[in-house]
Amino acid sequence: MAHYRRAGDVPPKRHTQHRDGAERLYFEELMGEEGFSSDSSLLYHREIPSAIVDSRVWETPDAATTPNHPLKPRHLKLHELFPKETWSETDTVTGRRLILGNADVRLSYAVSSAASPLYRNATGDEIVYVESGSATVETIFGALSARQGDYVVIPTSTTHRWLPNGDLPLRTYVIEATGHITPPKRYLSRFGQFLEHAPYCERDLHGPGNPIQVDGTDVDVLVKHRGPGGVAGTRLTYARHPFDVVGWDGCLYPFTFNVDDYEPITGRVHQPPPVHQVFEGHNFVVCNFVPRKVDYHPLSIPVPYYHSNVDSDEVMFYCGGDYEARKGSGIGQGSVSVHPGGLAHGPQPGAYERSIGAEFFDELAVMVDTFRPLEIGEGGLAGEDPAYAWTWARRS
Repeated sequence: MAHYRRAGDVPPKRHTQHRDGAERLYFEELMGEEGFSSDSSLLYHREIPSAIVDSRVWETPDAATTPNHPLKPRHLKLHELFPKETWSETDTVTGRRLILGNADVRLSYAVSSAASPLYRNATGDEIVYVESGSATVETIFGALSARQGDYVVIPTSTTHRWLPNGDLPLRTYVIEATGHITPPKRYLSRFGQFLEHAPYCERDLHGPGNPIQVDGTDVDVLVKHRGPGGVAGTRLTYARHPFDVVGWDGCLYPFTFNVDDYEPITGRVHQPPPVHQVFEGHNFVVCNFVPRKVDYHPLSIPVPYYHSNVDSDEVMFYCGGDYEARKGSGIGQGSVSVHPGGLAHGPQPGAYERSIGAEFFDELAVMVDTFRPLEIGEGGLAGEDPAYAWTWARRS
């Protein structure tokens, strides 16, 4: 069975009358994927959820990209994109800077301490990885608590807003699909339950609490949607606040999953990246490399062998620990490496031999592999280290 949840006040039978204490009907909304042919939830609103009073153009953050041409590996320093003086004026939605993108997925980064506006991404699902800091994510389903190391998974068209907490800025790495994102199929039964060999399970997924009740009229929601050039933005003004849901149930809702709850799969010799997979989308996968015991064959070489992923671009976001294979390259926390299809890549000079005898790697990285070439966004160009491509040209 799919992972069903229920919160708040719902009637015993779907598509039937549901009334408040004054006998006013609630308005039922089906929120579902792939028409009526995939996962969905039913939400019960106090007011009509489709009542809008205005629609205007919203100029989305810069989505232009530049081809990776001539072809080369790249190192992008994301921490340089947001000076401290900008944090209080930046939010997690409108402050995103595009790093990389193609027709299937967009990768962005933001550092913020300001609350975001209400937002809905109607182009596809989003995964927001929290590098550091914490936030309350208020959604039409209820609130989520997001902390360091959380993947916050937000289904397409979920109205929500980000409210950073505490003194630290909220650093977020955003993976926006132009479709849907799911756990890897090989970890699921034919009915959708996680299997015993999966590195995480339903118990590790944390959904929202009870629905939020917010009053208000003429409430703006920023909507990113399909349009000219692929992505467009609209500012919709709703007659009543969207957070008026009294109850919901179903199998489609936002949730968090913390990277510390991922159980790494290891072996006697080096295991390929698919064993680290955590999610998949159309034409891309998401993996995480977590602290783990490494290869225990007596002649093993724990860092990766050199490899040519001829059908994919490999993007690594380094977000914790000490990544053994990249020592000496200038890469550190907040770095992104881009190794495009068509080029061999692997450990930096010296790392191959240096890893022999290692028993444990204390590293944390989020990897996105795409099966169409990635282009570089304005944030990627602004944070590039131009020397990285040549760092294999010496042997030490």
